[in-house]
Amino acid sequence: MFYPKIFNDNLFDDFMNFDFPRFPAMGNAERKLYGKQPAAIMKTDVRELEDHYEVDIDLPGFKKEEISLELENGNLTVSASRNVTEEEKSEEGKVIRQERYMGAMQRDFFVGEYITEEDVKARFEDGVLKLNVPKKEAPKPPEKKSIMIEG
Repeated sequence: MFYPKIFNDNLFDDFMNFDFPRFPAMGNAERKLYGKQPAAIMKTDVRELEDHYEVDIDLPGFKKEEISLELENGNLTVSASRNVTEEEKSEEGKVIRQERYMGAMQRDFFVGEYITEEDVKARFEDGVLKLNVPKKEAPKPPEKKSIMIEG
């Protein structure tokens, strides 16, 4: 399609070439919630060993109390949420500035229908959640045993 000469190569470039307003306080919210490397949130390493899986999830800046694990129908859900409140008061005790930041993230892993909460081992150290998930097969049905008939 040919455009009149008043337009450049792309019709929408002329109309969409504007900047959205920037809010300086909001640009820093992600850093306050998740630390200095927000792009590295919940990066996960999974290693398969002979009888189990080792899962390491990076959660920089979080505390153990801010992390939860839930297991339902074979899905292991790792959730982390954080609230940060900053408040500045004048010498008279009047609030000059008050900011609140909230953030939450979660990730799901299918670990198998036969894994229970007791099977999964978790520990949190140095900003890394370490999970140990065993490999578990479906229980085998009992073998049929024949009964001897006398007589």
